[in-house]
Amino acid sequence: MHYIDLRSDTVTRPTAAMRAIMAAAPVGDDVFGDDPTINALEQRVAKFSGKADAILCSSGTQSNLLGLLSHCQRGEEYLVGQEYHTYRYEAGGAAVLGGIVPQPFEVQSDGTLDLNLVEQRIKPDDPHFPITRVLALENTHTGKVIPQSYMQKARELVNRHGLQLHLDGARIANAAVATGSSVAELGQPFDSVSICFSKGLGAPVGSLLCGSEALIAKARRWRKMLGGGMRQAGILAAAIDHSIEHHVERLAEDHANAAQLADLLQDIDAIRVEPQHTNMVYLNLPDTDTAKALADHLMAQQIRVPASQRMRLVTHLDVTAGDIATVSSAIHEFFARRG
Repeated sequence: MHYIDLRSDTVTRPTAAMRAIMAAAPVGDDVFGDDPTINALEQRVAKFSGKADAILCSSGTQSNLLGLLSHCQRGEEYLVGQEYHTYRYEAGGAAVLGGIVPQPFEVQSDGTLDLNLVEQRIKPDDPHFPITRVLALENTHTGKVIPQSYMQKARELVNRHGLQLHLDGARIANAAVATGSSVAELGQPFDSVSICFSKGLGAPVGSLLCGSEALIAKARRWRKMLGGGMRQAGILAAAIDHSIEHHVERLAEDHANAAQLADLLQDIDAIRVEPQHTNMVYLNLPDTDTAKALADHLMAQQIRVPASQRMRLVTHLDVTAGDIATVSSAIHEFFARRG
């Protein structure tokens, strides 16, 4: 049975071409450093991100964690947004596994942090306080592209205080396509960048942490310690390599589909459609009961959405323009029946 799945861009399935590439990939033992497909991919993604080196990780949670662990010692601190993935959605790994203290900030409506407040919260050199070491940002955040001018100001801030700058760039390729910039240009202000390939780029598994050779050497040791040393994982690297070659530019189709969906739903009085960015559409529904009823109504028509009052609908490579029309029609039908 075919479902239109808008819950996330993580639900994408490998294309037939990607599966063929995976099946034919030459492999070796990556822990010994002799998987040729992984070695080639890490070099390619380092260049893609504008960094000196890169390491393949099983997930974005792991690549972000490796970045923080490689920047910080126990008892040191990272500054982060309250709603950023590295703080809210990674199970407290930096604190639990690394003894790293988070200093969270409220995220502003445009997805940024108030840099004046961030600067005020940097700890002085005092034995009472954790040592501030890293500022962790995000691009995109809830589908919003963060202006590069803001990232440069963040770079200037960390330079003034001798800090490091990490980017959770899970969807940085979406930001690059939306702005016409390269991933390397967007990643330039950062000491480390985590890039996820199992979201809009459609690989089945995998993120890469990118940074200096020294940082990635630390990350490689941490990855082994955390059980992330994979063996014949070249089959996964081949899928990621294919996604870079074939799925980056097509992200523009996802953005266009999201824009079309947002436009089609604007005339429904019972919901508020937030301004659309990249591949995400947010619907604000009257209450949680309406959200659950809408999700049930759509599921009956083989359309999967989250049953949340602020409902996020995410387009991706398995969602077509025809699917967008189907979803719009089903949502209109639901609200027409409710009067």
